[in-house]
Amino acid sequence: MAKVVVLDLDSVPRSEDSRPNCYEAFTGKISMILSQAGEVHEPVYLICVQCQGSSATPPERFVSLRKQVRVLQDNSVSASMYTIKQELDNLDLSNVVILTSSHRRAVLQKYQESLFTALYNFEYITVFDDQRAFSDSPTSLTSGEITEVTDEVSTFLRQLPAVGEMTVLKSSLVPDSFSHGFSTRTGGISYISTLSSLNLFSSSSRRDPKAVVLENIRRLGLQVGFQPHQFHLVKTDHASDVWVVGEEGPERYDGIVTNQVNVVIAAPGADCMPLLFTDPVSKVIGVAHAGWKGTLMGIAMATVNAMVTRFDSKTENILAVIGPSVGSCCFKLEQESAKEFHAIHPDCVRDDGTSKPYVNIRLATRILLEQGGLLSKHIHDDTVTDTPSVTLCTSCRSDMFFSHVRDGTNFGTQIGFLWIKE
Repeated sequence: MAKVVVLDLDSVPRSEDSRPNCYEAFTGKISMILSQAGEVHEPVYLICVQCQGSSATPPERFVSLRKQVRVLQDNSVSASMYTIKQELDNLDLSNVVILTSSHRRAVLQKYQESLFTALYNFEYITVFDDQRAFSDSPTSLTSGEITEVTDEVSTFLRQLPAVGEMTVLKSSLVPDSFSHGFSTRTGGISYISTLSSLNLFSSSSRRDPKAVVLENIRRLGLQVGFQPHQFHLVKTDHASDVWVVGEEGPERYDGIVTNQVNVVIAAPGADCMPLLFTDPVSKVIGVAHAGWKGTLMGIAMATVNAMVTRFDSKTENILAVIGPSVGSCCFKLEQESAKEFHAIHPDCVRDDGTSKPYVNIRLATRILLEQGGLLSKHIHDDTVTDTPSVTLCTSCRSDMFFSHVRDGTNFGTQIGFLWIKE
């Protein structure tokens, strides 16, 4: 099993005289690993933030044992751990072995939580119990230590340069009393090719951690005018549940509605449609995440109906915008699922004689909204030709958008966002 080996020199006692038994145990273990008969080819990293001190363990002692060793003498542990993550990603690896002390293990695990996802497998080898002045439980962190790690990670990520210029698409249909937009893929700090660079969603099955996504959201907010604490993203389930802001909601939901000012609601998309709904008369808004499953389950009209029943909106006043999503040029479904779209309207399916015909989920959404009472002129999608379109194909436009269809499982996510101005 290929892996990266990390030797945490910052957990070693500051000199041989301070804790000789611990010092010899740790340095002896490291020396043994590094001198193993050339059979191990995994990259080895030495975390050595404090190695500049005169009493620190000299990294040269270990580098001399093995040419493949890289010493990470960064200004922070965040920087060192981020470098290790980049190495793992470059090599398409996910396994890490870290040699450290008991208390430093707890510290490094906190960095792991911030800078890695569950896709990565960490094994910690505790070389000695660090029973220094840390409380009765040296393997747990104080609230102050947790805050220190979190703040250090945030500070480190904020100073990283953006990859590309940030671009936000806007629909001419949305009135000026609302702020809105659709993010594109550039202007963030995510570096993996299929996530680069303004990825706005983290999951256990992808390689972008929450801390990086939160920094991308912060940068988007700076660009368009919101703070992260105002931001509420749909918790996708590919179904039709809708959360009303301020009320107890379901655990997962694909729609959000509100009439509260300055509450930013957002729906993700990476081929699925981010839908934005505004009612300029009643000052009510809604967003929805609509993939093919959610479309068939009626998430678009479920969101509209929540606006109507909870806030007295009238369907004839509601404006709908279908954001960037996979077009009928690129999206196929099995025959059984395609038949359900054909039942909505025959034009939703382009039968090419194969077992997986092309399906137009955008057209299906327009038809369902019109059947539900929205006026045709109040829907902005790719059928509207007299104004700039925001319903571009995510799969075709690799320069602008992330796409699950195109990029596979480690794909990025863009969003549609919306809020009511004061």
